[in-house]
Amino acid sequence: MTTDEAPRGGRALLAVAVTFSTFQIVTAAFSPWSSSVVRAVHVGFLLLLTFALHPPLRRRAVGPFIGWTMGAIAFAGGLYHWVYEADLIQRAGDLTTADFIVGTLTIVLVFEAARRIMGPALPLICAAFLLYGLFGQHLPGALAHRGYGVDQIVSQLGFGTEGLYGTPTYVSSSYIFLFILFGAFLEQAGMIQLFTDFALGLVGHAKGGPAKVAVISSALMGTINGSGVANVVTTGQFTIPLMKRFGYRAEFAGGVEATASMGGQIMPPVMGAVAFIMAETINVPYVEICKAAAIPALLYFCTAFLMVHLEAGRRGLVGMPRAECPDPWAALRLRWYLVLPLAMLVWLLFAGYTPLFSGMVGLALTVVLIFGAALTRRFGPLPLRLLFWIVVGVAASGFFRWGMAAVMVLVAALALALVFARGGRATLRLALQALADGARHALPVGVACALVGVIIGVLTLTGAATSFAGAIIDIGHNSLLASLVLTMLVCLVLGMGIPTIPNYIITSSIAAPALLQLGVPLLVSHMFVFYFGIMADLTPPVALAAFAAAPIARASGMKIGLEAMRIAVAGFVIPYMAVYDAALMLQGGNLWDTAYMVFKALIAIALWGGAAIGYWRAPLSWFERAAALVAAGLLVAALPLTDELGLALAAALALGHGWRHRPAAAAPSGP
Repeated sequence: MTTDEAPRGGRALLAVAVTFSTFQIVTAAFSPWSSSVVRAVHVGFLLLLTFALHPPLRRRAVGPFIGWTMGAIAFAGGLYHWVYEADLIQRAGDLTTADFIVGTLTIVLVFEAARRIMGPALPLICAAFLLYGLFGQHLPGALAHRGYGVDQIVSQLGFGTEGLYGTPTYVSSSYIFLFILFGAFLEQAGMIQLFTDFALGLVGHAKGGPAKVAVISSALMGTINGSGVANVVTTGQFTIPLMKRFGYRAEFAGGVEATASMGGQIMPPVMGAVAFIMAETINVPYVEICKAAAIPALLYFCTAFLMVHLEAGRRGLVGMPRAECPDPWAALRLRWYLVLPLAMLVWLLFAGYTPLFSGMVGLALTVVLIFGAALTRRFGPLPLRLLFWIVVGVAASGFFRWGMAAVMVLVAALALALVFARGGRATLRLALQALADGARHALPVGVACALVGVIIGVLTLTGAATSFAGAIIDIGHNSLLASLVLTMLVCLVLGMGIPTIPNYIITSSIAAPALLQLGVPLLVSHMFVFYFGIMADLTPPVALAAFAAAPIARASGMKIGLEAMRIAVAGFVIPYMAVYDAALMLQGGNLWDTAYMVFKALIAIALWGGAAIGYWRAPLSWFERAAALVAAGLLVAALPLTDELGLALAAALALGHGWRHRPAAAAPSGP
């Protein structure tokens, strides 16, 4: 959906998408309506845009009409909550006939929208929970509940705050949408080009440089994007062909991009949408989530970087000619202003401001800088410099609320100036396109957040989550490792069919509380579930990131998934290390404890890399690979004996390998 589609009938879609984004900006900036109204209208917009973009009977003239009609009905359901807000509050739990019809239609349409945009897996899982809520009283033993009527289910799911309009939808309608829009504006402004040029200039000429470019550019994109699959289809269009051109196998190139892109969901400050949901679920400031994720995220990308370096050494791959690599600092000087919103976002988050406010300031600043850059191209550098000092002044004064109003007035003035400036209309079209892209990118996330409300609502109503949690606790009394493995397998199996967000919501509802009772710190238990929900997108047979890379790499998605698992092997281990010693996530111990855990993790990553690739300074023998695997496994546990054995074995391996493959002494020169 682009502005170019308008002549071919896309004007209505563009208008709805831009209106949706505008509604979200207004509610984020001024909060003119209650949270329940914002959630309902947010879901209404999601369904309207989904059915308009994915109508039934696409090849028939009547298809779009049916799609728009279904979307209009869904949107009217959202407006129903707005118009009758006071009445719904007064008769909470006592539905009228109109309430029942609106609630039932909304539930059905959310299921259908999810099926169209994400496939059948998540709707089928949620339908199973819905059937359990309706007929679970007929099940045997501990699985049975006392029984609930259809009206109670509809009331819980369609009108309560623990169903379709629960915490995930609240987070989607506030933080998530705003940060998706923030990323869309930065992408339209040229942030992808900046990251790519910077990464190319930094490591493109090094050994295996093209693959290292993929790792760095995807890590940088993760700071503004937070979506693994979207990261693959943006940076992968450039990095995967580049890796293939310089000798990497197609499967390995796709695996590198998939692995690096999925890491974007754990890379602060934006991370994935799950981080915002986690912050609300466990009532922890978002900045604490960022702090806990920072070290594991860096270790994850260190793993990917090391893997491509070892693969390049094993295959004798070289980098790009230095003359073909751009100057990274020249690229930064050219688009320096794009870094300012990201820096402001980080500063605000760590200064204690909420993610909603920080994201709003970052978005407003991005829009201002886009317009300022356009005026600079027309009138010289003065407008952009002036904008820079205005922003610095607002930040230094601390009057952000006054500053936000001033920024919005400034945006309006700049937009008006651009209308009369040469080339200004193109910039206005870019802003409209960013608004439309933000709304479109929010659809799968928002619809998933609404649909998983069915699971949360049923679990809350019936109390079924305690059964699974009890089973994990029983296992954990004998072995914490067994409980962790069981939780990991649940995350990986669920993740084969559903996205990261519903995967986290489901497993955090039933497994994370059990891990907490087994002594795992609250944030670490939720991060453990979060990490393996992400790794599921790299795990065959249904590896979403791998299959997104397949058409670009022109290779089998299954083979790419297997390569991605090999490249990200340490990513499967780091969460276990954090559970056994929470200092890795800054959740315990002191600075020295954290430094020791980072040191141990880096050694383990080098061992995993050698075992997986079969190369250090030279090819490793099968005995060396097996010994490296054992040493890495010993370092995962936080026991003094296993650490000593693992470090001793690693040192022996490194010394032995280095001695056998030491550089040959230079031959003495003749007389």
